[in-house]
Amino acid sequence: MTLGFHICDTYYDARMTYRSTLDLIFKSHRFFPNYKCATEKNLLAVIGGLGSDTSFHLMDVLALYKIPQLSYGSFTIDETEIIEVSPFYRMVPNEDLQYMGIIWLLQHFRWTWVGLFVVDDNRGEQFLKILEPLFSRHGICSAFTKRIPQEAHMEDFINQFFNKSPVDVSFQDQKAGTIIMYGESLIILRLRVFIHSEYSGNTENPLFGKVWIVTTQTDFILAGSLRGWDFQMFQGAILFAIHTKEVPGFRKFLQNKIPTRTERDGFLQNFWEQAFDCSFPDAGMPVMDDDTCTGEERLENLPAGLFEIHMTGHSYSIYNAVYALAHALHAMDLARSKYKPKAVGNSVELQSLQPWQLHMFLHDISFNNSAGETMSFNDHWEMSAGFDIMNLVTFPNNSFQRIEVGSVAPYAADRKVITISEDKIVWHRYFNEVVPLSVCNECCHPGHQKKRKEGEKFCCYDCAPCPDGKISNQTDMEDCFQCPEDQYPSKNRSQCHPKIIHFLSYKEPLGKGLASVTASFSFITTLVFATFIKHKDTPIVKANNRDLTYILLVSLLLCFLSSLLFIGQPGNVSCLLRQPTFVIIFSVAVSCMLAKTTIVSLAFMATKPGSRVKKWVGKKVSYSIAVYCSLVQLGFCTVWLSTFPPFPELDIHSVNEEIIVQCNEGSVTMFYCVLGYMGLLAISSFIVAFLAHKLPDSFNEAKFITFSMLAFCSVWLSFVPTYLSTRGKGMVAVEIFSILTSSAVLLGCIFFPKCYIILLRPELNSREQIMKRQH
Repeated sequence: MTLGFHICDTYYDARMTYRSTLDLIFKSHRFFPNYKCATEKNLLAVIGGLGSDTSFHLMDVLALYKIPQLSYGSFTIDETEIIEVSPFYRMVPNEDLQYMGIIWLLQHFRWTWVGLFVVDDNRGEQFLKILEPLFSRHGICSAFTKRIPQEAHMEDFINQFFNKSPVDVSFQDQKAGTIIMYGESLIILRLRVFIHSEYSGNTENPLFGKVWIVTTQTDFILAGSLRGWDFQMFQGAILFAIHTKEVPGFRKFLQNKIPTRTERDGFLQNFWEQAFDCSFPDAGMPVMDDDTCTGEERLENLPAGLFEIHMTGHSYSIYNAVYALAHALHAMDLARSKYKPKAVGNSVELQSLQPWQLHMFLHDISFNNSAGETMSFNDHWEMSAGFDIMNLVTFPNNSFQRIEVGSVAPYAADRKVITISEDKIVWHRYFNEVVPLSVCNECCHPGHQKKRKEGEKFCCYDCAPCPDGKISNQTDMEDCFQCPEDQYPSKNRSQCHPKIIHFLSYKEPLGKGLASVTASFSFITTLVFATFIKHKDTPIVKANNRDLTYILLVSLLLCFLSSLLFIGQPGNVSCLLRQPTFVIIFSVAVSCMLAKTTIVSLAFMATKPGSRVKKWVGKKVSYSIAVYCSLVQLGFCTVWLSTFPPFPELDIHSVNEEIIVQCNEGSVTMFYCVLGYMGLLAISSFIVAFLAHKLPDSFNEAKFITFSMLAFCSVWLSFVPTYLSTRGKGMVAVEIFSILTSSAVLLGCIFFPKCYIILLRPELNSREQIMKRQH
């Protein structure tokens, strides 16, 4: 199958675009719009145009005749909605993917303060209308927006070159190290005119040393008269380009292309003369100067601004468009194979072929091109392809090379699908091979957060330290945040450190010291108990209820040992036992003290003539007092454990850098009730002992009980405020100290005097001595 073609120029003018389109459809030798005269043209489809305005002008005419149009230029989101109802096929994706690609590129390099150069027309306004809201949503600001005047003809460029002054960029705008340029294929020429091309390589120019981000519609091209212009100002530019892939044999085809006078291809000769700045001599005329085209010139020797030897994205799209039409025609030919083809010379002409018939075959076309890629249209009549990200590397001979450094693939929803190879990028020499910056001010380092500057865009801000308890672990964070509950901020508030698990351990000095004291007092109590057992038949041991004395000694031993429940990591069992065990054992001890003191008072009262108290003096009364008082405390503890039992918990708030493993008392009310009842027993013992302290010397144990209860009450009254004001292992240590101190006071005051007599003054441990002292 052989396809013929016509190449028409739109001259970047709407009127000429309409005229060229009508010429394609109707013109033979004379132009009669809407009439087909003389030789009929069999126009099946049109490929074009590059810019959206050109494509729309073409569509206005082609849509009337249902002629398929395959455009190789990208379009904005709003423009694609306009053309959904037209027979319009796009060989490239629409620009919404390019917009997101720009955003992702800026975010990748942390460029948040950028300048904008746009062509001064509806397309430029539409570009700003879409891009600026995206900037705001993704934390990017436009430092300035410059509109490039649009002129339709080349002579207007030259006139502007001598009339325009350089672009005025204020000092604040110079912080923008990145500039985005949007426009049609000739915007580079317009921009060069606009900023005075002779200053483009001058370091004094405010636009020198910038990273240019160029959109797909823009071409780095030079007209023949401007071949001396260079692209040094755009060294290191990042270009969004329509996806391309090298077609096998294409480069060799261009390298072997040589125009001759015998060819009927006048277009190629005209291009050759403009590209190489030469002319072909007329036949039979002698060669007059060195500007004559020899035909031996090579396209690969031309600067890239005049001609690129590789297949660009636009060329690749045109290449695929031609093959899409060829495959559609082939599919239609197969579908019409039941009709006998009509032979015309050496060719086959499809009978009565109409352009609108191609649409049903173009919709479902799918083929593999010679580059190995599958081509097909999606539901929106566009090729499902992405964009290539290219890096512009310039050379002193005014040429350049595009190097692929990344890509933007088609995406679903808002999924980020950009890839960039930073190591391949060649930046402008101004940056000394360092990734450029493009921010309004220096970034806020970790440990700081942004602070808005009044009257300026949100990209311009101050940096404030994070408040207490918060951190920021990245640069340019909007707000600091709290560390997880099991971590705490570092001193510079840039990271979180794990909190230390904190409890009173046997491994630390305080734990070891308290455990040693506990063991020492327990050993001493055991020795005292052993001494009393050994001398159980002596008067001083038998005096004032020997059995209560034994119970008291065992209770004191258990009191000392109960403090060990408070050392070590709290668990379910230890939390459940420590407070109830301690208060019950102490209540037994204090109850014994109360019983002994009460019996002493009753015994003294029973010695008076006619006293009825004599029947209350005996062991049963003392046992009853000790048991009853202890059972009341046991009842309180039973209610406590059955309703709100203590349990282990983690206190993560009291100390900034620690997690305190502690026991929650379950019910604070019950905890202070059992402590209060123990205090009531101690005060009762103190009062009874104080009333009996003036009894005869034989009963002087009441004096020691009075002093011991006074010390006992003093210890536990001091314990309450101290306990409430401490946290962690300090709180536990206070309670252990109170237990050991109060137990030691009872042991020392009650039993050490008796041990002194038993061990050091045995002569005083006799009934005669006791009776003698009594009288």
